[in-house]
Amino acid sequence: MNDEHAALIEVFKTLSNPHRWQILLWLQAPQQHFAELAAQSEREPHPDADEYDICVGAIASKSGLAQSVVSGYLAALKNAGLVRSRRLGQWTYYRYDPEGAAQFMQRLHAAFQHTRKP
Repeated sequence: MNDEHAALIEVFKTLSNPHRWQILLWLQAPQQHFAELAAQSEREPHPDADEYDICVGAIASKSGLAQSVVSGYLAALKNAGLVRSRRLGQWTYYRYDPEGAAQFMQRLHAAFQHTRKP
């Protein structure tokens, strides 16, 4: 197994956790999954945050998981290249990274193309 295959396997390991998978799906469509939570929140989002930026607290609230657990899951998704983060004030916001997901899919496709026998 080469380094590229090992890297792909690490992404699959990240996605194999049902909570990380669910969080990724939520971040892919944040308006659909977090609009109600945002409306109920007493805290105003950072003025530089947009509708694609979701804070750890909102994800923790929706998932029912502890913030520390959600932070770890988000770190794993970020290391896999599937989400991006940015710090705004005291909060860290996360968003789905469509370019990172597309790169993963391209790398996966390339791995299968290189291992196919004629």
